[in-house]
Amino acid sequence: MSNKKILVLPGDGIGNEVMSEVLHIMDWMAKNKTLSFDVSERLVGGTAYDKEGDSISDSTMQEALDCDAILFGAVGGSKWDGVDRNKRPEAALLRLRKELDLFANLRPAVVFDALADSSSLKLDIVKGLDILTVRELTSGVYFGQPRGVSKIDENEEKAIDTQSYTTSEIDRISRVAFDLAKLRNNKVTSVEKSNVMETGMFWKKVVTKIHKDEFSSVELNHMLADNCAMQLVRNPKQFDVILTDNLFGDLLSDVSAMLTGSLGMLPSASLGSISKTGTRAAMYEPVHGSAPDIAGKGLANPLAMIMSFAMMLKYSFNMIEDSALIEKAVQNVLSGGFRTADIKQDGKTILSTSQMGQKVIEELSKLDGK
Repeated sequence: MSNKKILVLPGDGIGNEVMSEVLHIMDWMAKNKTLSFDVSERLVGGTAYDKEGDSISDSTMQEALDCDAILFGAVGGSKWDGVDRNKRPEAALLRLRKELDLFANLRPAVVFDALADSSSLKLDIVKGLDILTVRELTSGVYFGQPRGVSKIDENEEKAIDTQSYTTSEIDRISRVAFDLAKLRNNKVTSVEKSNVMETGMFWKKVVTKIHKDEFSSVELNHMLADNCAMQLVRNPKQFDVILTDNLFGDLLSDVSAMLTGSLGMLPSASLGSISKTGTRAAMYEPVHGSAPDIAGKGLANPLAMIMSFAMMLKYSFNMIEDSALIEKAVQNVLSGGFRTADIKQDGKTILSTSQMGQKVIEELSKLDGK
């Protein structure tokens, strides 16, 4: 596996702390699983802006294009609020998604039995919950043109953001959702605002056609985005795979994330198309942000970053057993009563970021018989 090139982009705030724990797991794998990766680390986000003058340099971007997979921490913070929009920390994330064409964002929301009581919803509503949001990531209102702010007169301005989708953009993200549903509970809920938006009506039309033509064995339901938000907190277990656009996917995946009790528990994958050689661009990152208020204090939960690495092993390198081993180790640590501050419970042992990472490694060694 030494020929598999991984670009590590820790970013800002707690991104560095949680990424450090993944690097320790990579070291453990190299020693105990005879697996090693060609790992390089570069700056991104506000840290990159401070040292390199941009949130992602052209050389870092080229390295991202040349690698097999990217592990991304988190970017942003109020320190960079006054920076030009095209150089702000978040601009790096958008550039990576766009130039690598990472159009499919997979955001699982899984409630571990050991953490079911951490959710703000009742136990019977969330216990055993397993939802996958498939979000279109490189089009829609975040990338549409025209956009910007223009002056109408000396007293009035106008801001414009454009929501735009093509047939092919909806077609390819729909295929990802239907294919993944076949591996799960065979059910897709397509979410849009077809009652008030042209793109919503178009989205529903394209999804319906591809379902009828090629995926009729998968159950398909359509739901308005506002109703979906309500249903996620009313009866979330009705969902299996949620297919939606960039804007609604951003919002709804965060709603489903909080059903689990903490954003610090949730990984994500952003995938490109499969090439003729069978490879695909991919980036893996935790759903949580940079949390500058707790950065450097050892309070961050590294489990979402660790499980993002597990997703990388699964989706980029087809290392199914190793991915499952890491997920099982995380489950066992939680079942053993160990927590970080964001998921603390009465009677449980609270660990620092590094202590939690070490616990996962200890559990990996137990499971692997080492």
